[in-house]
Amino acid sequence: MKDPRAVAAIVASALFMQNLDASVVATVLPAMARDLAVDPVHLSVAITSYLVALCVFIPVSGWVADRYGARRVFMLAIVVFTGASALVGLSQGLASLVAARVLQGVGGAMMVPVGRLLLLRRVSKEELVVAMTWLTMPGLLGPVLGPPVGGLLTDAFSWRAVFWLNIPVGILGLVLVWLFIPNVEKQDPGPLDAKGLTLWGTALACGMAGLETVGRGIAPAWFAPLMLGIAVVSTVLAVRHSRRAARPAVDLSLLRLPSFGVSMGGGSLFRIGASTLPFLLPLKLQIVFGLSASASGLITFATALGAFAMKPLVRPLLKRFGFRAVLVFNGVLAAAGVAVCAAFTPDWPIAAIFIVLAMGGLTRALQFTSLATLGFADVPSEKLAPATAMSGTVQQLGQALGVVLGSLTLEAAMLATGAATPGAHEFAIGFLVAGVVVLGSIPSALRMPPETGARVSGHRG
Repeated sequence: MKDPRAVAAIVASALFMQNLDASVVATVLPAMARDLAVDPVHLSVAITSYLVALCVFIPVSGWVADRYGARRVFMLAIVVFTGASALVGLSQGLASLVAARVLQGVGGAMMVPVGRLLLLRRVSKEELVVAMTWLTMPGLLGPVLGPPVGGLLTDAFSWRAVFWLNIPVGILGLVLVWLFIPNVEKQDPGPLDAKGLTLWGTALACGMAGLETVGRGIAPAWFAPLMLGIAVVSTVLAVRHSRRAARPAVDLSLLRLPSFGVSMGGGSLFRIGASTLPFLLPLKLQIVFGLSASASGLITFATALGAFAMKPLVRPLLKRFGFRAVLVFNGVLAAAGVAVCAAFTPDWPIAAIFIVLAMGGLTRALQFTSLATLGFADVPSEKLAPATAMSGTVQQLGQALGVVLGSLTLEAAMLATGAATPGAHEFAIGFLVAGVVVLGSIPSALRMPPETGARVSGHRG
């Protein structure tokens, strides 16, 4: 299949499952917490455990794809992710839920980055914006359908049913890959950088474990400081190793490319702040507004609907204004779109909330797609595998840290106000903090040369 749009649409079936899963979990979190007798704020571990598994295993995805063939690895990853989704729906306690979510993360770690690699090796730089748009547009159907469908299924049946939606989608994606996507030539990835993978994996896993448990009373007092200490030491050792190794699992030399460096650096702050909203918003609508899961899902789906509407506009906007102008000015609008959620109260008309969320979805979609495309604008073909692995890791880490930021902010606000459960004031603090973090992504874009990524965007100044 030579048409990159068709390949992108098939690969996007994997993105559809991942995005459906991510949007569903946030919507059904209160129902899961009631069923499993867990505090809904503490149940953020159901999201972060999955994202941490992604972060730990994505760095090896490029090596595995080169060594065993991207198509074969992609198909196996779909099988693992789909099977793990079924196990999540069968979970009877927090431990089994987290274990199934970790297995999902292992499948997702191979599924999306390797699928993206299948596409990137078939497109030219000039086709990159079109290919990435087609890749992400079908994937956005997950967030569009996730909140309303997840809420309706939860209210009508159980939160478990929403995870079983991945089963038919996974089977369809597997068949389409088998029939229509040809094999990609195997590459010589060299020996596996086991030491680097171990150090980076330890740093990520321990760092997230420490952040997820700090100050919550759900682990011994010494646990969080120990985990964070190990994370810091492991990060220092991992950076030192990656700079010295001939073929490191995490190739830090890629950060010298201005476009890739901005996408991974300042772009990470945007992802962290923006990823806080999908965690906080469903909780606020259900806890503060007293809405059902289905009603909450129907409102939050406005965000994804706005994002979906933006996709056809990405290419002309980038061509007209260029990456730097889009990332700077749209970044301000995206920060405002997150922070304004602090003002939502039950007195707001639902239609007004819906419109505000849709407009915010427009700006965040433009920023997400621009950052994702910019990251690969100047990456040479021989560096696509490590660049894809690093990009996937940083993106998922940003989402995980966004959830952690939201939950920690709520915990800190509750401690400061003495509230037993988060209320309107606590959620307002969370959204305002997230908006400030999004604003923190703008300085790196301001320092970027105006012509950065011009070959991809088509912008001529």
